[in-house]
Amino acid sequence: MKVRELIRQNEMMLDEYNKDVNVAKVLFYHLANKEPHQLYLMMDEEVDSDLLEAFNQGMKRYMDGEPIQYIKGKETFYGRDFIVNEDVLIPRYETEELVENILYRIDDYFDEYDSIDLCDIGTGSGAIGISLALEEPKLRVYASDISEKALEVAKTNANNLQAPITFYQGDMLQPFIDNHIKVDILVSNPPYIPSNQEIESIVKDNEPHVALFGGNDGLYFYRKIFASAKEIIKDKALLAFEMGFDQRKLMDEALQYYFPDTPYEIIKDLSGKDRMLFIYYHLK
Repeated sequence: MKVRELIRQNEMMLDEYNKDVNVAKVLFYHLANKEPHQLYLMMDEEVDSDLLEAFNQGMKRYMDGEPIQYIKGKETFYGRDFIVNEDVLIPRYETEELVENILYRIDDYFDEYDSIDLCDIGTGSGAIGISLALEEPKLRVYASDISEKALEVAKTNANNLQAPITFYQGDMLQPFIDNHIKVDILVSNPPYIPSNQEIESIVKDNEPHVALFGGNDGLYFYRKIFASAKEIIKDKALLAFEMGFDQRKLMDEALQYYFPDTPYEIIKDLSGKDRMLFIYYHLK
């Protein structure tokens, strides 16, 4: 069978079952160890028998409900490949926008700093903290997660990408409090899906629930961070979060309680949805 035929057959099957037709190409060029543009140069080649077997196994896993990122064992985030598995949340494109906006604000508020201390709370795969550390050399990055298995993934990613990160295992801000760490920038993409909200089965059945669900209204972990944040931030600090697109009103109410006199803004993503929260603690 030629590559073209194999791809076409599987695209038709995916379409028939209302699944992402792009998965066929993505899986094939991953297994063939080719770049996407190289796939089109090999469409008329015969498919190697070992490659065909691996492809068919991968497609079966996907059709059985496993995310393509877990089948590949990696996901690209901010131009770099991160190892992902069932112990960590799959990095999303929206989170790349959070990283980009943090980098903009580092230029705006910390340009004169020789070094900047930053913590990434609930780091998961390490995508946020590692990307920031590699993009901005002035950053000294600390990252935490309550899951030891998630930290193993994050540490592997940091080693593979040669990112200088200090990791701590523990619940939310507690490792930083215990180690008397003070930061200029606090970053987190905490779980923010309300416990009773219906989500896609491919997400619910595969990705770790500890990284998805944030209590009855989705803000449990934000309130937990807000309540203790002043114990680990410096006199002037930036706090940056990803948030649910429909949580603006709840977030406004929480901030009026925990940061009543502190300016903040909620930024829309490229889809026009409220997605990022920035709190400017004594920053001008």
